[in-house]
Amino acid sequence: MIYLDNAATTLHKPPRVAEAVLWAMGTLGNGGRGVHSGALTAARTIFAARAALADFFGCGDPARVCFTANSTEALNIALFGLLSPGDHVITTDLEHNSVLRPLYKLEKSGVRLTILPADRHGNISYGAMEAAIGPDTRMIACTHASNLTGNLLDLRRIGEIARRHGLLLVVDASQTAGSFPIHMEELGVSVLCFTGHKGMMGPQGTGGLCVARGVEVQPLLYGGTGVQSHEQGQPMDYPIRLEAGTLNSHGIAGLAAAVEFLNRTGVETIHRRECGLMRRFYEGVRDLPGVTVYGDFSGDRAPIVALNVAGLDSGEVADNLDRDYGIAVRAGAHCAPRMHAALGTTEQGAVRFSFGWYNTEAEIDAAIEAVRALARESS
Repeated sequence: MIYLDNAATTLHKPPRVAEAVLWAMGTLGNGGRGVHSGALTAARTIFAARAALADFFGCGDPARVCFTANSTEALNIALFGLLSPGDHVITTDLEHNSVLRPLYKLEKSGVRLTILPADRHGNISYGAMEAAIGPDTRMIACTHASNLTGNLLDLRRIGEIARRHGLLLVVDASQTAGSFPIHMEELGVSVLCFTGHKGMMGPQGTGGLCVARGVEVQPLLYGGTGVQSHEQGQPMDYPIRLEAGTLNSHGIAGLAAAVEFLNRTGVETIHRRECGLMRRFYEGVRDLPGVTVYGDFSGDRAPIVALNVAGLDSGEVADNLDRDYGIAVRAGAHCAPRMHAALGTTEQGAVRFSFGWYNTEAEIDAAIEAVRALARESS
């Protein structure tokens, strides 16, 4: 199988990741729930992972790296934990439903919501973002890169807008964590939400939110923490205020191994390779008769190419790629309904090719030829 669905999850992981998970499953107890060797080893493993991620994302304080099962959970914690009725939040058409659906829910409870429109290339206006700010604005919540087009938002520019107006900035880094350098303190990010199983190349069931100093997120979940057990409320110390229940220490051990691989290899090196593969594919398909490619390829971007072939349903194209060519891609709506509306692909969907560290130039060339053949057959 030629696996080109890395934006959904990376299938191929560094070998050390699986080794770390296997070690953890045979070694770790429940961190923070005892003083025996199994519990203490788990606690040390989890803390080491926090410290590595705090350094990796420029968070500044390991205690403010709070683990979740995925970025969806992290985003829910951040949005519900920071917004209240009467607050105004600004977001964009580029967002995944993991941002949109919590905000729609909050809107029903009295939060005012502004969604910045994207043009046919999938870009927004930063002038319109700043013009939307009012006296009740509390937050900008946005993705770092569209999971459909791969278009980047300029986090440095958005961070400057947020700083200038004293706003919180909550960022969904699902498509960029691990393949883009991200430094929260330099960019002015208040909360960075990430998942471990995509560009981080870690296990599924891992993720988290990194919370900047001075930002106080109210808990979404309440329950066991292993400490302060006689308190009726959730303890307010980080990270346990946002970590009710037993953590996925096995997955976290694998995520720590993935971070070690990313640091050793170099995020810039990974980014150059993945984007080089993306550019190779884009150059090979963009001018094919009957093929429409979506997004803005004029600058830096996530390693994603979304396209359609003539009038074919995107699901049909994906099925043909899988059945006839052994190529795995993602078709349909991609949990990004507003982006599809902006691109005019709501009915047809789109076929998304997404590239990772373990893909090869030969696989890219095979994918180009497959698209060329499908386009020829559809004409």
